[in-house]
Amino acid sequence: MTALSGPRAAVQTRSTTADALLDVVIPVYNEETDLGPCVRRLHAHLTEHFPYPFQITVADNASVDGTLAVAQALAAELPGVGVRHLDAKGRGRALSAAWSASPAPVLAYMDVDLSTDLAALLPLVAPLISGHSDLAIGTRLARTSRVVRGAKREVISRAYNLLLRGALAARFSDAQCGFKAIRADVAAGLLPHVRDTGWFFDTELLVLAQRAGLRIHEVPVDWVDDPDSRVDIVATALADLRGMGRLGRALVTGALPLAELRAQLGRAPLAAPPAQVPVGLPRQLTRFAAVGVASTLAYLLLFVATRGALGAQPANLLALLVTAVANTAANRRLTFGITGSRHAGRHHAQGLLAFALGLALTSGALAVLHALIAVPARPVELAVLVAANLAATVLRFVLLRLGMHHRRG
Repeated sequence: MTALSGPRAAVQTRSTTADALLDVVIPVYNEETDLGPCVRRLHAHLTEHFPYPFQITVADNASVDGTLAVAQALAAELPGVGVRHLDAKGRGRALSAAWSASPAPVLAYMDVDLSTDLAALLPLVAPLISGHSDLAIGTRLARTSRVVRGAKREVISRAYNLLLRGALAARFSDAQCGFKAIRADVAAGLLPHVRDTGWFFDTELLVLAQRAGLRIHEVPVDWVDDPDSRVDIVATALADLRGMGRLGRALVTGALPLAELRAQLGRAPLAAPPAQVPVGLPRQLTRFAAVGVASTLAYLLLFVATRGALGAQPANLLALLVTAVANTAANRRLTFGITGSRHAGRHHAQGLLAFALGLALTSGALAVLHALIAVPARPVELAVLVAANLAATVLRFVLLRLGMHHRRG
């Protein structure tokens, strides 16, 4: 498979149902009553509201009632509806088989009860069609989601997702919502490594995708619980816990080829900015210049105030020392965004080193001036000190940036 480390290309659209852009899979087991209304409603919605070619695949996993016959009748009645029959049970097995065989570039699935409002289908798959995201999930746990279900299911769902966050470091919010989509190229890379064939299939796929560096898009959904659901909550919960334990061991032991998947499918990190413009440099220069102007004014005021009493060199030493400490503290907080006392001593030591170099420059400039002119005019003396301070300021910025820029608290 071609490596896809950069942004995904947008999916190409075509004009016929045979070349469907989206394949919506409905996994079913003994759903002869609900299957007909579900498929007809979904087909009508897609025909009226979905702007791309589509197909619907009923994935029957070993039903023992009339589900397969109903599915075949629907396929004969409605264009774009197909059937795939499996002799073994398992929702995850049915999804994996249907997705792997589908020629559509975007794959989705939803539960037969259609608990999720179909208006969320286009927002679900749009980021996959454009190439912005790799997987998409409906979430019932977003603040803007509208959900109607019993307290028992609500508590179990939230507890399960919290457990996923703690045990497997999951960053997606709702692993169990039966409303998901994936790009076919991504599915081809991930499905061979997903072992669960039941209800844990979704969670395992999402955790693997997250660890492989793929982008998971979440869509808040409106969801109404199906009171006639036949899912065995206790058995499903136990199976999910076993799946979490197995997947956790695989992640810890390195049994999953995450590095290879990340290299093959994951999104590459953003390119670093050009070397000649380091991160944050323009803003740092602006703030450093503002601090430098204030420090220079304070330095000149101190120098003028103490020049008559102390003489040129002592006044220069005192003014530099006082403003150097204040300058380091201001740049530490304002220019480089460092707060707290951690490394403060080291930073001030670096500031004193810059002070010593600045003292050498300004004292040297004063010495040269006085060697050339025995009693220079005060404006001339100040002009020489300003020029020497500018050179010292450039040196100070370089030293402080090297010492502080990579140690921001």
